[in-house]
Amino acid sequence: MPENDSPQPLRLGIIGLGRAFSLMEPCLAHDPRIHIAAGTDPRKEAREFFERHYDAKTYASAEELCKNPDLDAVYISSPHQYHRHHVELAMRNGKHALVEKPMALSLHDCEAMIEAAHKAQRVMIIGHSHSFDLPIKRSAELIASQQYGAVKMIHALQYTDFLYRPRRPEELDTSRGGGVIFNQAPHQIDIIRLLSGGRVASVRAMIGRWDETRPTEGAYSALLTFENGAFASLTYSGYAHFDSDEWNEWIGESGQSKNPDHYGAARSKLSAIGHQSEEIALKNDYNYGGQKYSAPLSTQTENSPWHQHFGSLIISCTKADLRPMPHKIMIYNDKQRQSLDLPRPIVQRSEVIDELYNAIRHNKPALHDGEWALATMEVCFALLQSAQSQSEIRMTKQKACY
Repeated sequence: MPENDSPQPLRLGIIGLGRAFSLMEPCLAHDPRIHIAAGTDPRKEAREFFERHYDAKTYASAEELCKNPDLDAVYISSPHQYHRHHVELAMRNGKHALVEKPMALSLHDCEAMIEAAHKAQRVMIIGHSHSFDLPIKRSAELIASQQYGAVKMIHALQYTDFLYRPRRPEELDTSRGGGVIFNQAPHQIDIIRLLSGGRVASVRAMIGRWDETRPTEGAYSALLTFENGAFASLTYSGYAHFDSDEWNEWIGESGQSKNPDHYGAARSKLSAIGHQSEEIALKNDYNYGGQKYSAPLSTQTENSPWHQHFGSLIISCTKADLRPMPHKIMIYNDKQRQSLDLPRPIVQRSEVIDELYNAIRHNKPALHDGEWALATMEVCFALLQSAQSQSEIRMTKQKACY
């Protein structure tokens, strides 16, 4: 949070009390610039839990919530296919919007959301993505200082158990926003675009669909070129074998310490399920308001999480290689190896609120606006198109950084 800031809190309504909200909740709940004032979700248990927790009003629908005249903004964490509809509802009712990634499931819908925000003259920010994380922000600042020369090459790699966590049917259906292209690639693409300058020129990709019981993309590998001459390789696997957190000193994506002896836990838990309805029930049990739900760690303690991250990342500049990690940035220059230590976060993801609050209350330009997210989604769709056509795809809707 900015120092010496006496905030006028944003009264926030939550559309969708699911997994995305549960990950964002500690940030929203512990930041004095946010007042959680209302919520809506199809699940009764989630609404009841929310009412007890926040002493806040819940609504049966997003339409009703958006009509609340006391709300300044809404956080749209509903399933991907509803993002456009919920943004348009918010904008028609004069609300600013923070929208979960992915922005939408077509470029047409992304453009309609941008148009709605412009017409309403309201702020729309797309996040959380891991490009907000402090290690990435600090790396971008080091690059901007020009002391290490220009970025020429980036390598990004992430291996997880994503595909074997409990899923609803649409989360395993690409046409409805399932799989790693829509759910994981936006993180990696946002990070690489931010660090390299933003404007992707071309995409060449391959994708993996290797398990018939999880019939969507579980892996991808891609080569991106940029208009400034830089290039980047992206690799992601959610097939629950190698865990790339091993290369981040066993600090997990959420900044938490991980036990490497828990290998195979996701596959093991899933193997005990006999029917799709049981998988949905298991997901709901661990979801917000469910019987086994527990909120993520939030405020700073001795054992609080480190910064969130998205796998291993090496940024090659002309005078050094930079490696952002959850707790430090390693710098390998011409003469020595250095470690730039980072403080633990007071509240994770507060960088999202920095951008949202400053855009709404202080009228400051936001980086992660609709045009930025549209450019990221263009690359996501290009991954699928390139793999299908086995060809290089040229970009036309890119946006540079500041």
